[in-house]
Amino acid sequence: MTMVTQDRSQSAYDVQGLNFRYGTGSASDKAPWVLQGINFCVQPGEMLGIVGPNGSGKTSLLKLLAKVTALQHGSIALFGKPLSHLRQEVVARSVAFVPQDTYQAFPFSVAETVLMGRFPHRHRKIWDLGFGWDTSEDRAIAQRAMMTMDVWHIAGRSVTGLSGGERQRVVIARALAQNPEILLLDEPTAFLDLQHHIEICSVLHRLKLERQLTIVVVSHDLNLASEYCDRVLLLDQGRVFRLGSPEDVIQPEILRTVYRCHVLVDKHPMSGLPRVTLPSRNHRSDGP
Repeated sequence: MTMVTQDRSQSAYDVQGLNFRYGTGSASDKAPWVLQGINFCVQPGEMLGIVGPNGSGKTSLLKLLAKVTALQHGSIALFGKPLSHLRQEVVARSVAFVPQDTYQAFPFSVAETVLMGRFPHRHRKIWDLGFGWDTSEDRAIAQRAMMTMDVWHIAGRSVTGLSGGERQRVVIARALAQNPEILLLDEPTAFLDLQHHIEICSVLHRLKLERQLTIVVVSHDLNLASEYCDRVLLLDQGRVFRLGSPEDVIQPEILRTVYRCHVLVDKHPMSGLPRVTLPSRNHRSDGP
């Protein structure tokens, strides 16, 4: 079974000269660039946050890293190997992608949905013969993923009857069942209440530390990026505006330039990391 061998001397991702726009054929030549001149690396075992205003290209960049969207210009290397040369099935054994839209059209149970995360690791000959492809190991891994994401108690329920937050945790559990080396998440806490928001952030942090899992997370939550990410990549109008530690990126002047509004930035009283707060209604400004 072919896999991308993780070499800790190589970057998990090495992105160089990336340009991207939507559309095909001659029509695409007139389409605006969604991403332009993107260059950055993701180191093994780090958690990188991708932030920026709506329309800055965050989700498009994540889909390119997952090879869900085809590369057009530039290069992306996955542990030193060109991503464009790797089959999607091979990429899926190393990279798990959790999209923002977790809608499920078919009434699979939670357990069945999570078990689908083992699909890239199936034995091809057994699958081609039409026999059941999941093994006892697959089921054990899926159960651990469900317990990690606190959905084991609803394993028998249909995903179509779940709340948005429950469904989000199921989809993350499915990604963990892939046993990935890299986890890509698009707004993972968007539909969660405060309790599960905190729990998911804590789980991701623990997975990074215990499994040395490489995590790339797109989020509108600047405080999440500051508290949990080793580095932050700030996009503005499809370009990298700043890449660095939370202290380097989450600064009032930088945020005012990119988001075109005033915010307050101080230090979190416990972690000492940057904390973003909206100004009071009596001190709002109409522009930068």
